[in-house]
Amino acid sequence: MNIYLKLIWAYLKIGIFGFGGGYAMLSLVEHAVVDPGWITETMFTDIVAISQMTPGPIGINSATYIGYVAPGEVNPALASPLWGILGSLAATLAVVLPSFFLVIYSSHFIRRHRESGAIKAIFSGLRPVVVGLIASAAILLMNAANFNPNGISWQLITNIIICVAAFCLVYFKIPWRGKRRSLHPILVIVMAGVAGYLIYGL
Repeated sequence: MNIYLKLIWAYLKIGIFGFGGGYAMLSLVEHAVVDPGWITETMFTDIVAISQMTPGPIGINSATYIGYVAPGEVNPALASPLWGILGSLAATLAVVLPSFFLVIYSSHFIRRHRESGAIKAIFSGLRPVVVGLIASAAILLMNAANFNPNGISWQLITNIIICVAAFCLVYFKIPWRGKRRSLHPILVIVMAGVAGYLIYGL
C-alpha cells in the first residue's frame, strides 16, 4: 500500500509545480516515476505516446495510466485490475486537485490585480521557464527507447526519418488544390502508425 501514498505525494508535487501544461510536466513526471524504478524508461515513452493519442490533457492521461501500471510493477501482488484502478484514481486526483484549487484562487486574485506591475513581472518570468520546460521534454523524449530500442542501426535511421518527416508535414505548408496547407496532426499520427506497422509489423 506504500506505493499509493508515494503516487499521491509524487503527483501532488507535479500538480503544484507543473507550470505550462502536460509537455512541461513530462520532465517532472519522468523524475518522479522512472528514477524510483516504478516503471522503466521504455514504458514511460510508451505511456507518453499513448497519452498523446488519447483524448484529454497529456498530463492527466499519463497520470491515469502510470497510476494503473505502477503498483503492479512495484509489487506483483498488486497487479490485478482493481489495484490498478485504485492507483489510477489516486494519481489522477492528486495531479488535478492542486491545479483546480490554484486556478480558482489565482483567477480571483489575478482578476483583482491584473494591472499590477508585480503580477505582470511574475508572468514575464514564467513564460521563458515554460518554454524551457517544454524544450526539456522534447530532449527527454530523444532517447534510445524512442529511436533505437533494439540497438539496430537501420531502425535508428528509419525512426529519425519518420520523426523529421512528421515534423515537416505538420509545420510546413504543402501545395494542395491551389492553396498551401499543413496536414492535420491526427492525419500525421495515422500515417505514422501505418508506416510503423508496414516497417516493423510485417
